Amino acid sequence: MSIQIYNTLTPAKEPFVPREEGKVRMYVCGPTTYNYIHLGNARPLVFFDTVRRYFAYRGYEVQFVQNFTDVDDKIIKRAREENVDPLSLAQKYIEAYFEDAGKLNVAKADVHPKVSEHIPEIIEVIQKLVEKGYAYEVEGDVYFSVRRFAGYGKLSGRSLDEMQAGARVEVDPRKKDPLDFALWKRAKPGEPAWDSPWGKGRPGWHIECSVMSLKYLGANFDIHGGGADLIFPHHENEIAQSEAACGEPFARYWMHNGFITVNQEKMSKSLGNFFLLREILDKFPGDVVRFFLLETHYRSPLDFDDQKLRESQKALERIKNTRRLLQEKIQFLRSINVSTAGPGDQAFADRLEACREAFIRAMDDDFNTSLALSAVFDLCREANTFANQTRLPEVPGALPLLEKAWRYLEEMVVQVLGIPLQ
Repeated sequence: MSIQIYNTLTPAKEPFVPREEGKVRMYVCGPTTYNYIHLGNARPLVFFDTVRRYFAYRGYEVQFVQNFTDVDDKIIKRAREENVDPLSLAQKYIEAYFEDAGKLNVAKADVHPKVSEHIPEIIEVIQKLVEKGYAYEVEGDVYFSVRRFAGYGKLSGRSLDEMQAGARVEVDPRKKDPLDFALWKRAKPGEPAWDSPWGKGRPGWHIECSVMSLKYLGANFDIHGGGADLIFPHHENEIAQSEAACGEPFARYWMHNGFITVNQEKMSKSLGNFFLLREILDKFPGDVVRFFLLETHYRSPLDFDDQKLRESQKALERIKNTRRLLQEKIQFLRSINVSTAGPGDQAFADRLEACREAFIRAMDDDFNTSLALSAVFDLCREANTFANQTRLPEVPGALPLLEKAWRYLEEMVVQVLGIPLQ
C-alpha cells in the first residue's frame, strides 16, 4: 500500500506521488515571532516533524523547510509596547522557539528562512505580479487583484461572493475590490522598512511564505502544511499569488492539522484559555506532551486539560516499562551466554511482524498516529507476555526474538513518532 494523504485541495485521500521519485519536498508555516509559542503552535510542529520522520523511515530523502515570520504587524506592535527594535524582538522569540521545540524532540528544519533575509526575492515576485496584471500599486501599497486569478477559493471551497459577504477584510477605499490583499505595505514612521520600486515599505504576510517556499523547493513541490486556521486566507492567498507568478501549480498536497480546544472550546486569548507551551512544559516533560499531541489523529480537534496529560504520562510509562523489561531480559540472556540457536517461537515472531505491519498500515493511512500507537501497545503486550516467561532461557531463539521486539519498539516509537524512551 502506498502512503495516502488527505489533500485539503481536492478534498480527499490520495496516494502520495512525489514530484521527484524517492524525494519529498515539504514546507510548513512556522510561527510569527512576537511571543513564546503556544500549545496550538506545538501541534503542527510535532505532527509535521513526525511526517518527516515517517517519510525518512520509508526510505525517502526529505527536504524540510519551515519559516519564521519576523516582519509582521504583531511584532511591530509588541516591539512598540516594549520599546525595542522589532527585528531584535523577533530574534529573541526565534531563540526561544528552538529551546521549546527541542524539548518536544522536534528536529530543526533543513532551512529556517526568515522574512527579513528575503526582501529582494519578495520584491522580485511582486514586480512580476504587477507586470502580469495580477497586482496594482496605490500610493506606495501594492495589492493582489483577487478576481484576476480564476482559481481563487479552490483550497477553502468558498466562492468570491461568500468571501465578500463574510470575510474580515481591511477597510481601504483605495482597493479596487474589498477582497484584494496587500503584497507590499507603505512604510509608516518607526516601522522596519526596505527600499522598493514603490518606495520604502515592507512585505505583506501572505507573499512571504510563497517566496520562501518557492526559493527553496521550487514550484509544484510536494507538501505544504500548517494549521487549519491558515487555510483561509493565508494558504488561499499563497496559491493565488504563487500560481499567478509562476504559471504552474504551487504545491501538490495541502495538509492541515485540527484545532486545539479547551473544554470543547477553541483555544484563544479572548476566552482566557490560552496556554504557552513553556507553561505546560513546566508541569509535564516534553516526551509526555509529544505523546499527548500524537494520541489523536491530526485532522481531528484535540481537547486539552491537565488530566488528559496525566493519562498520557501513564500510557507512555507503560511503553517505557516494556522497553526496560526487554533490555533487562536481553542483558540477562547475554550474560549467561544463552544459545541463540533454534527455530524460536514462530507464533510470537509472527505476532511481532503483525504489530509492525499494523503500525505501517496506520501511518500509511494519512499518518494515523492514534491507530499507530494502538499497534505499539499491542507489541508491548506481546513482548511483556513473552519476556516474563519463567523458563525464558530454555526457549530456543528467545534472545533474537527479544532483540527484534526491542528494535521494533525503537523504530516505531523513537525513530518514527519521535518520542524518547530513555
